[in-house]
Amino acid sequence: MSKFQNLKSIKGDASFRKFFRKNNNNKNSIVVFAKKEKFKNLLVYDAINKIFNKNKILAPNLYEENYKKGYIEIQDFGDETIFKILLKKKSNKFKYFKKIVKILIQIQSIKNRDIKDFKKKKYIIPKYDKLILLKEARLFCDWYIKKKLQKKNRDKFNKKFKRITEKLISNLKLNNNVFVHRDFHVSNLMLVNNRIGVIDGQDALIGNKAYDLASLVDDVRLRTPAILKNKIYKFYINKQNNLNRAKFKNDFDILSVLRNLKIIGIFTRLAVRDGKKRYLKLIPRAWELINIRIDNQIFSELKKLLNQNFKKELNAN
Repeated sequence: MSKFQNLKSIKGDASFRKFFRKNNNNKNSIVVFAKKEKFKNLLVYDAINKIFNKNKILAPNLYEENYKKGYIEIQDFGDETIFKILLKKKSNKFKYFKKIVKILIQIQSIKNRDIKDFKKKKYIIPKYDKLILLKEARLFCDWYIKKKLQKKNRDKFNKKFKRITEKLISNLKLNNNVFVHRDFHVSNLMLVNNRIGVIDGQDALIGNKAYDLASLVDDVRLRTPAILKNKIYKFYINKQNNLNRAKFKNDFDILSVLRNLKIIGIFTRLAVRDGKKRYLKLIPRAWELINIRIDNQIFSELKKLLNQNFKKELNAN
């Protein structure tokens, strides 16, 4: 740590990483420390950034790495997230979302399925298969349901929930064949010299075309009116060639609902296991986003189950 004399701690995210801004001769960089999940948070993080930059998508460059000591030093993109910009009353929100959708389309056109990491080993991007989707959906039961329901009701709920989510996942229509950032929302997009940069791609997979758009449109952190949501969705759709719109909307709704159920589970875990209580205040918003999509007939069983157990939460707004 002696070489890191001019470090200033900066606010991190929901992961196990710690972030510091380093000032060296008036040039800033970010030092990322990862005590846990080093492979994902250091090696994979940089590998995905390399893929982005290779495809003309702005992502932080690597300056230095020391895997043994658990850190990387990367390009500093500053503090101006698109999230912060959109919170300003006078910001032209749709103008930014149009730029973001164009970046998303660039990401989805990436053909790379592997790359050499900084240890010179080939990293192959995994597939976003049904098992991963089921595992993610189970986070809702493992953390939120465990906290909210008595054991007798919990076991009954979990059994029904598993059957329903398996059925929903089997009803996904599109092929798992595009690059998926997997956490594509405005807090992970930065304004850098009038360009939009992408961060936090370490969870990237090859998966469903609708997933990242669902993350962007139904973002738990940023409240957007229905009119704007529809404009963003239509702007994306109108940029697509040979897209079956009915199949896409089916998958968009399913993945949005499953993602927000997963988020409720993850935010509960962050509060219970990691003491990060601030995430609890976002759970009602996740319920609200589920409620927006759940009138699709495909959710009839799920809607009934959630109304039987969480009617107040689901219908709070």
